[in-house]
Amino acid sequence: MTFAQPRSFSQAWKATDHYFRQTLRDQQVVGGALLFLEKGKVIGHSYVGMADLAPPRAVDAQTIFHWASITKTFTAIALMQLRDRGRLSLDDPLTKYLPELRRVHNPFGSMDDLTLKMALSHSAGFRDPTWPWGGDQPWHPFEPTEWSQLVAMFPYTEILVAPGTRFSYSNPAIIFLGQIIAQLSGDPFEVYMDKNVLKPLGMYHSYYDTTPYHLLRYRANNYTVRDGQPHANGIDFDTGITASNGGLNAPLDDMVKYLNFLTGQPTEYEILKRASLEELWQVQHPIEEVEGVRSSVALSFFVEAFDGMEVIGHTGTQKAFYSFFYVHPTSGTACLGITNTDGDGTDPEQLRRDISHYVFQHLFRLYS
Repeated sequence: MTFAQPRSFSQAWKATDHYFRQTLRDQQVVGGALLFLEKGKVIGHSYVGMADLAPPRAVDAQTIFHWASITKTFTAIALMQLRDRGRLSLDDPLTKYLPELRRVHNPFGSMDDLTLKMALSHSAGFRDPTWPWGGDQPWHPFEPTEWSQLVAMFPYTEILVAPGTRFSYSNPAIIFLGQIIAQLSGDPFEVYMDKNVLKPLGMYHSYYDTTPYHLLRYRANNYTVRDGQPHANGIDFDTGITASNGGLNAPLDDMVKYLNFLTGQPTEYEILKRASLEELWQVQHPIEEVEGVRSSVALSFFVEAFDGMEVIGHTGTQKAFYSFFYVHPTSGTACLGITNTDGDGTDPEQLRRDISHYVFQHLFRLYS
């Protein structure tokens, strides 16, 4: 099926741009961006406010944001690369590669019953937070820095939901997949991702964790509003052992390359077979319906259904960065959004939902 850009797109984008700018202003957001793509081209973009206040730098296409849990979709692609190369099966038990997990208490049965596929679909039953102990002091690490720290707590960890029965979001589950990628590839996780995903996609200014010196001038800060004033939280923070579930930093230009890959635009190198990518988009468990949008979990990706359409994507939340992306592969369209502020007078999670739902109704629906 061939889609042509609707004649009404320019009007719809003009309204969307106004809505986005006004909403960020009302919520005291320091900076943000919203992009809409069609068949490999950015056909609408809004760069709003500041990436950093001191020294002042406006948001633009080169601004490097932190993408938090959107990282998980990259990890899923890497895992499927190894699957396609015959290195693993999604039905393999996690304990085949990480026997340490047998120390976790599973009131529902054996830990050998938990598979890679369950971890990918957030249905293995692990808790949500990576490290629910501490973190309330400024001298605490932002995240655990070593695998041994997680392993030490396995005897104090339990499975909370019967594995494979329903959605239960889990950051540790994706960390385990990152460990498996490193183990099977022989490379540290970040090195494997750079060699096999980021560079082949042409994402040359993207990286995990702390910012290389030559890219510092592009890096966005993030802010918490207190008593009406934004306070910087700092440009860099170490995601440690959790890099596979939330460590990616990338400029908007590089994220456009990722979305183009997801929507089926040609790439110089084959990153992943199209059938394997689409396998990641198959619904595994329902989640909820909010404001007429029905959410389901696939394999690391999420499927949002509304008005007879389905888009595929993910959100990200870390520090004061709040992000989302969605793709509609049938029409080759995609959207990308991010803000860098939380605190007094702001509700960044509702703001993200409002903006993404606005895009669903006013932009994606043009292609239905």
